[in-house]
Amino acid sequence: MKALATLLPFAWKYRFYLMGGLFFVFISNYFNVLTPQLTSFIIDHVQRTLQLPGYVPNSSTPAYDGLVLQLSTTILKYGNSLPGVVALCGITLLVLALLRGFFLFLMRQTIIVMSRHIEYEQKNQIYSHYQSLDISFLKQNRVGDLMNRIAEDVARVRLFTGPAIMYIANLIAVISLCVYFMFSRDSLLALYVLAPLPALAILIYFINNIINQRSERIQEVLSDLTAHAQESYAGIRVIKSFSQERSLINFYQSLVGLYRKEVLGLVKVEALYFPSITLLIGISTLLTIMIGGLYYINGNSDIGVHTIVEFVMYINMLTFPVSAIGLTASMVQRAAASQKRINEFMQVKPTIITKEPASKILLKGDLIFKNVNFTYPETGIHALKQINIHIKQGERVLVMGKTGSGKSTLLQLILRYYNTELGGIFIGDTNIANTDLLNYRNQIGYVPQDSFLFSDTIAANISFGQEGVMQQAIEWAANAAAIDTEITQFPAGYQTLVGERGVTLSGGQKQRISLARALVKKPMLLLLDDCLSAVDSSTEQKIATHFTTHLKGVTQILVSHRVHAHLDFDRVIILENGEIIEMGSPTTLLSLGGVYQKMAQLQRQ
Repeated sequence: MKALATLLPFAWKYRFYLMGGLFFVFISNYFNVLTPQLTSFIIDHVQRTLQLPGYVPNSSTPAYDGLVLQLSTTILKYGNSLPGVVALCGITLLVLALLRGFFLFLMRQTIIVMSRHIEYEQKNQIYSHYQSLDISFLKQNRVGDLMNRIAEDVARVRLFTGPAIMYIANLIAVISLCVYFMFSRDSLLALYVLAPLPALAILIYFINNIINQRSERIQEVLSDLTAHAQESYAGIRVIKSFSQERSLINFYQSLVGLYRKEVLGLVKVEALYFPSITLLIGISTLLTIMIGGLYYINGNSDIGVHTIVEFVMYINMLTFPVSAIGLTASMVQRAAASQKRINEFMQVKPTIITKEPASKILLKGDLIFKNVNFTYPETGIHALKQINIHIKQGERVLVMGKTGSGKSTLLQLILRYYNTELGGIFIGDTNIANTDLLNYRNQIGYVPQDSFLFSDTIAANISFGQEGVMQQAIEWAANAAAIDTEITQFPAGYQTLVGERGVTLSGGQKQRISLARALVKKPMLLLLDDCLSAVDSSTEQKIATHFTTHLKGVTQILVSHRVHAHLDFDRVIILENGEIIEMGSPTTLLSLGGVYQKMAQLQRQ
């Protein structure tokens, strides 16, 4: 329950909705509890007027509410006969019901609307927090689990901030008003009638603990279920190519079976709970009729038929709120479990942040690595060791090496996806760790190894992240990436939808659209992470021609496993096990007869 305390700022922000809703809950139930008293009055009046057999007048005036006394006086004043009094009483009961319905409408328009506002803000907060977290966090957590927190968990919390609060307030209002008027009417009969309630409270205490434990287990299994489904959808091509449909279906069925087992366990607890509530309410009704009837028969109390009817109506009013305790408890416990998961996520702090005071710089200057060391925090792999590189502005650099040698890590450190463990990376004299992060990254064009396209049009993918990009600039970037001709051949041209993750395009087309997305930024620093692996020699030549013509003064770093025949580089860096083993111009390295010369010779063969 402590987890729900984090919702207090929302309660304060929307306090007028909350207070208004609580007021409407009370006033609607106030008009509701007047109905038994007015019914008791008319029954007593009919018995007294007709002098029915066995009727004994009350020795004292019944303790009705002040409004009921005024209404009854008015009804007797304007009702000229018994039918007139009964008719006016019926109209009054109808008006009370309409008033209650009106305030119930206002109650939902305040409390439920408040819950939707809180849901809106929570979703925005969680999504914004997702965007601020580091790459290392996203590597350590499954996408399905993260999706479950922003969808399922927030939905469960909304059920607490809306319906649960409404039910709790309604329960408190109904019980308080009914118990007050029952004791005002006849305290002894009220004690007998309410005797089963302590047993009900003990039952609720034990069952709430069971509901809380099962709710947490259900949320954990649901996260696993969502994560597995998301991974299966994303990797459906691999699954089909390896004919693993049946295997994954069986695994998914086992997860669903576990989820069903946990949910059915909770359903059994709730199924036992609700009949127990109904039984206790039924016992209270029987006690009311039996004890009230005995008093009436013995004639030793002011309890009459109208009193018994009034108490039975009170008990019936208590039926739904008391039976809803189980549902409300379940909502609260599930919300607490979900909010706990949300709190755990929101407490994760990003390590890649803009340090104050931050400086906004223009990426015009040399790129310098000074004694850079880096170890991946999630795996403990020492990826880079004592890296010292001085790349001049406008220089074109090829970084090569075996798989796992640290090539992509080099680019990720330049992008500040991670902080260096030791040493620093500088633009001119400025350490990139001291720059404004958004300003810094906005000047970098980056094409990742895994070309990711959004489920949108080709034009939207190329202009992603750029405000007010003209169609002419989009076409220029596409032409520079040698993809313009293929785009114009599509029926919808640049408005062609690429499907989820670019599923409708080939690997080479996705790579070149990603390249166009980087070029449209007109970056000062261009980072290419093996993004031309699916491009043929002729297309590569077209791209190289554009790079030579239009990217003068732009620092370019290309990570690759092969020597590109059509791309000219000022310098080549060879990495192995996170260390630089060769560095120099292509001509120099070829003359040395080292690793680069062997790689180039092997590729030619």
